[in-house]
Amino acid sequence: MKTIRFGIVGTGTIAHRFAQAIRNVPGVELAAVASRGKQTGDAFAAEFGIPRVFVGYETMAQSDAIDAAYIAVPHSGHCTCSCLMLQNGKHVLCEKPMAVTAEEGERMFRAAKENGVLLMEAMWARLVPGTLKMLELVQSGVLGDIQSVEGKFCYTMDEDEMDHHVFLPEHGGGALLDVGVYGLHFAQWYLGRDVRTIDARAVLYGGVDAHTCLLMQYANGAIADLSAAILLRKPNEGYVYGSRGYAHLPRFYAPQQIELHLHGQETQTIGTPYAGNGFEEQIAHFRDCVRQGQEESPVVTPSDTLFVLRQMDAIRKKICVRYPQDSASD
Repeated sequence: MKTIRFGIVGTGTIAHRFAQAIRNVPGVELAAVASRGKQTGDAFAAEFGIPRVFVGYETMAQSDAIDAAYIAVPHSGHCTCSCLMLQNGKHVLCEKPMAVTAEEGERMFRAAKENGVLLMEAMWARLVPGTLKMLELVQSGVLGDIQSVEGKFCYTMDEDEMDHHVFLPEHGGGALLDVGVYGLHFAQWYLGRDVRTIDARAVLYGGVDAHTCLLMQYANGAIADLSAAILLRKPNEGYVYGSRGYAHLPRFYAPQQIELHLHGQETQTIGTPYAGNGFEEQIAHFRDCVRQGQEESPVVTPSDTLFVLRQMDAIRKKICVRYPQDSASD
């Protein structure tokens, strides 16, 4: 089977995590890195033994040294960098959220289709063992009818990080896009898409949301209670509640352990460890999709990605957060 040669676009924290994980996945290799500056690119390449360094993204896109690109730049660069790679015939695994707006996301998927290549949002949490096991439990009916989910992804940046792109509207900053995206995907996995109402409240900081709470009700009456923050710590945990009991999920969106509390039974703890740092499963899935000639992932689907992007567009209107990427008609 063909080895899939990856190029990383960007050299930040998330790029480091990807570079560490790809070492553990057979059938793929890290062939290149692209950076805006030669010094950062050279340092990243030296750290991970990468043979090619490109200064600027266009030269990588046009090179025959890679088959696929992993987009690890700030949110505001996802659409431009992805489309550049797609238009040059490269498959793309793009960090979450895949785009700043749904309009950008639609443009990206069109580019993938027009060029006959694969585009997938790097929603790694959907592919880890804990999520797969939780979905299996829900589908088995062990929890009964799912009536509610809760998920909190809240952290606080350090004082010396207040110039980070997560605080800048022009980079698609704020808690909703940075970490709230996990909660919205989580709710979609277990409650579906028939959302009838969304109530949103936020604390704003410098034009972005620093703390956002969401309450969503579905057609069947189920409720999702989600929160995201970048200047407030909360327990990073979640719950899936059913008519026969509930599951407690430490690190709800990508649990390595599931605590199952069924009515009238003792608590059952199910271990679901990662293969490495959690990125390995998504890399292997993407590799398989490329090898099989698939232009869409059957698991992290374009419709899933676009549904959440449209939700985030709607939520931002409710909490009065606007980005330069928003169309004039919004």
